[in-house]
Amino acid sequence: MATVVRLTKIGRKKRPFYRIVVTDSRKRRDGGYIESIGYYDPMTNPEVVKFDAERLEYWKSVGAKLSERVERITK
Repeated sequence: MATVVRLTKIGRKKRPFYRIVVTDSRKRRDGGYIESIGYYDPMTNPEVVKFDAERLEYWKSVGAKLSERVERITK
């Protein structure tokens, strides 16, 4: 199974809010996920990014790929 760490949208129209989740790469963007490790709110000033760094490192160590956006916001 190819796992990926990516964003899933849970916000409403014109007010996006995202969860940072670990999921199977074949699932849809808002489909089921294995584990939720944080969230990202781009509409606040400054943008709010909260995530469990320990769990992110664990998933990277077992071979999960990060999406471009997750890689950018978790640095």
